[in-house]
Amino acid sequence: MSDKSEPDKGKAKPEPEWVRRKRLAAVFGDVLPEQTSDDTAPSAGRDGKGDEWYRDRVPPHHG
Repeated sequence: MSDKSEPDKGKAKPEPEWVRRKRLAAVFGDVLPEQTSDDTAPSAGRDGKGDEWYRDRVPPHHG
């Protein structure tokens, strides 16, 4: 005897991404932006100096 009153009892429909984000923001707050300046600016905070400039100036004891 199976109960047919709830055919999708164990199967939940996936929620849209915007609903999920809204729900999570309500619980945890919207602490971080989706994209930071680290993601967009390749030399942010470095005054335009490349990685090689910094590697050349590493002290020997950090080698």
